[in-house]
Amino acid sequence: MKNPQSTGLFHLRKSTYYSMQGLKAAWRNEAAFRQEIVLFAVLIPLAFWLGQTAVEWILLIGSCLWVLSVELMNSAVEAAIDRISAEHHELSGLAKDLGSAAVFVSLGVTAITWGLIAWQRFAG
Repeated sequence: MKNPQSTGLFHLRKSTYYSMQGLKAAWRNEAAFRQEIVLFAVLIPLAFWLGQTAVEWILLIGSCLWVLSVELMNSAVEAAIDRISAEHHELSGLAKDLGSAAVFVSLGVTAITWGLIAWQRFAG
């Protein structure tokens, strides 16, 4: 039998609390996350000016949110690796490099998305 505290609104409330804790920790501990938040605070309003349809707004804003999501996952991988051991290990380095590469790719997708929509708006 399921614990009633693990379902429904109670679960949603606890999950939201833990998510907020994670966002606060990322803001406190991750300079890249703070930089991306500041950049996206400028880009999100700009998305409503640049985009001309709901689909374009979703693409512009969604690509920014995607970067933040990947950054959070990268930070989680780094924290787990650091928890396991502080000494250098080839696989630990590989895991961190792969997480960083994922952030890089997500930033590239965002740049391409914004660039193509801007190109279509101003050159098309």
